[in-house]
Amino acid sequence: MGTATVWRMAARTKSSKDRPSYRCTECGWTTVKWLGRCPECQAWGTVEEYGAAPAVRTTAAGRVSAAALPIAQVDGRQATARATGVDELDRVLGGGLVPGAVVLLAGEPGVGKSTLLLDVAAKAASEEHPTLYVTGEESASQVRLRADRIGALHDHLYLAAETDLSAVLGHLDAVKPSLLVMDSVQTVASPEIDGAPGGMAQVREVAGALIRASKERGMATLLVGHVTKDGAIAGPRLLEHLVDVVLHFEGDRHARLRLVRGVKNRYGATDEVGCFELHDEGITGLADPSGLFLTRRAEPVPGTCLTVTLEGRRPLVAEVQALTVDSQIPSPRRTTSGLETSRVSMMLAVLEQRGRISALGKRDIYSATVGGVKLSEPAADLAVALALASAASDTPLPKNLVAIGEVGLAGEVRRVTGVQRRLAEAARLGFTHALVPGDPGKVPPGMRVQEVADVGEALRVLPRSRRAAREEADRAG
Repeated sequence: MGTATVWRMAARTKSSKDRPSYRCTECGWTTVKWLGRCPECQAWGTVEEYGAAPAVRTTAAGRVSAAALPIAQVDGRQATARATGVDELDRVLGGGLVPGAVVLLAGEPGVGKSTLLLDVAAKAASEEHPTLYVTGEESASQVRLRADRIGALHDHLYLAAETDLSAVLGHLDAVKPSLLVMDSVQTVASPEIDGAPGGMAQVREVAGALIRASKERGMATLLVGHVTKDGAIAGPRLLEHLVDVVLHFEGDRHARLRLVRGVKNRYGATDEVGCFELHDEGITGLADPSGLFLTRRAEPVPGTCLTVTLEGRRPLVAEVQALTVDSQIPSPRRTTSGLETSRVSMMLAVLEQRGRISALGKRDIYSATVGGVKLSEPAADLAVALALASAASDTPLPKNLVAIGEVGLAGEVRRVTGVQRRLAEAARLGFTHALVPGDPGKVPPGMRVQEVADVGEALRVLPRSRRAAREEADRAG
């Protein structure tokens, strides 16, 4: 082998080792060339250069921090949850905050995240637990005004306005809190990391530092997170993997109801939902929120039907309203609020084809829920269909009736989960008649349950149409 060939091979080997590599900041996928979109997680703009390909290294065994113990000898009392004083939040957390746990609360702007966490911080301070509230979005005076409004003033509640990670860690050394509230994690930056606050590298570093501090001190931490326009938590996906609990704060800013929904929880279930009411004096938990979704009337009104929806494991009685009027345009309107437009359209087609209601196609149809609740589960199909049929015939449904069931395109009424819990909630609120698919099992005392197999059978609960009676009277006259 000639000298020139050896030099070429050595140059080729050296260039391949020094060639820069690229890594996706979302999922960690690596490649030797830059791509605009990661083929692994399908995220755009996340592939960044991180230098030459790392050499293969081996890690030697080092000193352990603590000896491994049989799992039965590990003290589990250190992971005992402590109540926050906000019952609805404790319901979602699984009993309260665990020392050293890191909770991420995300939601849209103005939904009430800061108000809720300031109330939690004040209740923790009232139990003689030092609490530190760090705000990176507002000044300290602005937070003080909110605290005055909701009554969240206490000597053990400390307030700081910081956007520097080192300053936040300095406050932790000075105050030594048992609870830290960071509002928000996207506004804090580390001077040792390049990039603007809220960037992927900054969020990863800030969250990692706060999580390490929480675990070392046994300090519970509540992090406020921003969301994107699609509703996802802003920042790297790694943030949701690092924290112990992820909560979503949901609600329409034009309605009073707010929902805290568990998405991830290492200490409890993820199918719990906490209900809150936002008002001028702050935010309060709703142990019985069904009253927000009902309209109390002396007599039933055409176009209304009640159903029981499940938010997680929590049954809520909700009211569906429908209105049909003669259309003045060639293409009749179809307007929905709180209901899925596609499912309402399906119920209209089923009623016209299977229920033999032909007047719906040429009329403007409006359907909505009461109180701002959003019904997306199929169990509300039967209530939507009965509300539309009641509005089309101008005939009210019987009083104290609830309808539960999924409606298929063939007109059949299908079974849904949690029927007994739904019936128990309806009976607790005083409803006495229910339409359900199939055998409901144990029926609450005082409730009459009627099993329906299809839409046609369910429509028989409608009394004689007022419009039909008027038309017969006109013909007789």
